[in-house]
Amino acid sequence: MKLSTWLRPGMLIKRWVLLLMLGLVMTSLGLAMGLAWVYRNYDFPHRVSGLVQAVTLQFIPHPYREMLMLMVGGCLVVIGFIQLSRSLLSPFLEQRADGQGLAEIIHAHRFGPAQPEFRVVAIGGGTGLSTLLRGLKAHNVAITAIVTTGDDGGSSGRLRTEFNIPPPGDIRNCLVALADSEPLMSDLFQFRFPEVGSPLDGHSFGNLFITAMTQVTGSFERAVAESSRVLAVRGQVMPSTLENITVCAEMADGQVVRGESRITQYRGRIRRIFLDPERPEAYDPAIIAILSADLIVLGPGSLFTSVIPNVLVNGIAHAIRFSPAVKVYVCNVTTQRGETDSFRAVDHVQALHDHVGGPLVDYVLVNNNFEPSRRIDPALGIAPVSLDGIDRLQDVGVILRDVVCDEQPMRHDPAKLSAALLEIVREAKSTARTADFGEVREPAAITGAVGGMATPAMADARRRVSRQ
Repeated sequence: MKLSTWLRPGMLIKRWVLLLMLGLVMTSLGLAMGLAWVYRNYDFPHRVSGLVQAVTLQFIPHPYREMLMLMVGGCLVVIGFIQLSRSLLSPFLEQRADGQGLAEIIHAHRFGPAQPEFRVVAIGGGTGLSTLLRGLKAHNVAITAIVTTGDDGGSSGRLRTEFNIPPPGDIRNCLVALADSEPLMSDLFQFRFPEVGSPLDGHSFGNLFITAMTQVTGSFERAVAESSRVLAVRGQVMPSTLENITVCAEMADGQVVRGESRITQYRGRIRRIFLDPERPEAYDPAIIAILSADLIVLGPGSLFTSVIPNVLVNGIAHAIRFSPAVKVYVCNVTTQRGETDSFRAVDHVQALHDHVGGPLVDYVLVNNNFEPSRRIDPALGIAPVSLDGIDRLQDVGVILRDVVCDEQPMRHDPAKLSAALLEIVREAKSTARTADFGEVREPAAITGAVGGMATPAMADARRRVSRQ
C-alpha cells in the first residue's frame, strides 16, 4: 500500500479524510470548551481534586500539555481509522484472487488498471521458465510466456499421443506459476495421481483439465486461454507452435535420438538439435508478442530440450532479431546431466547461436555466486556452470549476478532473477535514450560485470552517434 497512491489527485479520498478530521477537531473543541467551563465554575471536592488535576495534566506546563494531547490524539485517530476500514472491508478484500491492496483497488477504479512498466516475453520450458515467471509476477510488468511443445514423456507424452494435442505439461506449470487463484486451485492443477494400477496413473490433474478443455472448446489455444481464466493468470501463456513436433538430437557419435525424454537418457554429447517437421510454423500470437516486447528472456531451463527447440520454430528467431526489445539469455546455474555435461557459460551461448546461425541476444546473465553449490552432492553428476573463457564472447554483453537460490543451489532464485533482468532492461533503455540525444554512457551496473565489457546495444548507440 503506497502513500503516493493514496495522495494522487482524483482518488476522492483526501477530501473526505480532511472533512472527517475537521469534524473530529470541531467536536473536540466543543468538548474542551465544555470541560473548561466546568473546571472553572465548579469546585471539586478536595478528595477528588488531585485526580482531576492528574487527568487534566496540570502537572505538565503549557504548551507541552497541548502538544502531548495533540500527538496522542492524532495517533489514535489514524490507527482507529485504518483498523476500522480494514475491519469493514476485509470480507470484500479477502475474496479477491489478485491480492491487491485497498489503495490499488481504488486507484484502478478511478483511473483504470496501471500501465505495466515493461512488456516481457519469456521463452523456454520446464521448471526453469516457471521459476522465472514466479519472480516476474511480483513486478508491474506484462508477461507473455512462450513455451516449447516438444515434451514426449510422462503424462504430457501420453496425452499428446492419445489425443493428438500439444503436450500440456509445460503449459500447465507456467499457468500455475502465473496464477493468482486460491492456493488450493494451484495445488489441484499440480496434483499427480499415484501409481495404483489405474489408467490415471502418473497423470497430472492440470494436464487432464487442459486436455478436457481442448475437447470442449475445440482447440488447444482456446483451452489454454480458458484455463488461464480459471486460474486468474497474471499474463499470457502460449505455445511456440501448434504443430505436433518431435525434438531430435544428432549426437557426437553420429547417432540420431528422437524424443525429448530419450535425449537426456542417451547420456551422450549433443552435436545439434533439430525438429521433425524441420520448420514448423510459429503460433502467430507468439510472433506478435515478441515483436512488441520490451524485454525478451530466453531460459533458464534445459538448453537443448527447452530453449533451443523454441528458436528453431520457423519465424521465432527472426522475430527475436527484428524485435526492438532487449534480449537476454539466462544461463543455467549448473550443468545438466545428459545435456550440458562440463558445459561452461560460453558453451551455452555458443550452442544457442550455432543453432540459429549467429548472435541472437544482447546479453547473457550468468550466476557468480558459487557458495551454495558447495552443498550439491557430487554423486548427482552436475557442477556449477564455469565462467572460464567468458571474456572471449565478443557479440554478447556478459552480466554477472548472484541469481542462485540459496536453498536449492541447482536452481535460480525467482526474486533475484527477476530483479536482475529488470535492472538490465532499465539500464539498457536508459542508455538508448541517452544515445538518442548524442551522448553515450555505459551504465556501471552492466559494464562492471566483466571488465567493463561493452554490449551490442552500446556499440549500436556509438554508431548512431558517430553518424549524427
